[in-house]
Amino acid sequence: MSVKKEASGRRSVQVEVEVPGTPEEVWQAIATGPGVSSWFVPTEMEFVDGKPVAVMSNFGPGMESRATMTKWDPPRMFAAESPGWTPEMPSMATEWTVEAKAGGTCVVRVVHALFAATDDWDNQLEGTEHGWPGFFRTLRIYLTHFRGQRSAIMQKMAVAAGTEAEIWETLTTALGLKGVTVGQRWTAPAGVPALGGVVEHFTQSPNDVLVRLDTPGPGVAALGTYNCGQTMVGVNLYMYGDQAAANVGRDKPLWEAWIDERFPMPTPPAKAG
Repeated sequence: MSVKKEASGRRSVQVEVEVPGTPEEVWQAIATGPGVSSWFVPTEMEFVDGKPVAVMSNFGPGMESRATMTKWDPPRMFAAESPGWTPEMPSMATEWTVEAKAGGTCVVRVVHALFAATDDWDNQLEGTEHGWPGFFRTLRIYLTHFRGQRSAIMQKMAVAAGTEAEIWETLTTALGLKGVTVGQRWTAPAGVPALGGVVEHFTQSPNDVLVRLDTPGPGVAALGTYNCGQTMVGVNLYMYGDQAAANVGRDKPLWEAWIDERFPMPTPPAKAG
């Protein structure tokens, strides 16, 4: 178990990643709405008198979150507090820090913490911890190849029928990703919206693929399957450059139709009686 427990009741998890860039450049990527939206989920900052007071993140329809800013010290650290995910869950504090390293890199560190007298919420902390490495890989690609460029994001997640292994098999087969290796050039096969680039990451358990795109334009494709109590398939396209918004606007309905066709909503079980 990776949850750190303290005598005061504080429980926390910590995740960090080393990325290229100056503290100021990295700060723009993790502490501004456009920056965070370039590698995570659509994010906006709320300002009062020129100072950020809240951050809003949109994980999908009905999955928006709002955190109140509690500390703001650019380009080194900021912190925010958000309500628990259920009425019974304690509020969660999140702290981000940027630490400059030699060689033109920085360490980005995020700590999530809450106070609880029992282990009831440790699974939620661990789930949050396990979600960051995939997003941090996208952050590293963004800062390495597309730093400071305009961006637009397409998110599509769908509940799928079957086990995670079965959905992963269906996804990778349909996209022609079976057997690909990191560093390999990949192009989506016929019948898939135009997509192509260099494979930057490929793992199973978790099932996750990252492709640094040059088709339909510069960007990153994050493809994977997840089990959040139900099996989910997800396709996130982060597009960069002056044509980013146009590329997303053109291709979003194509990807939504493609996913809906191959991963239809599971049929609910019939009611007894």
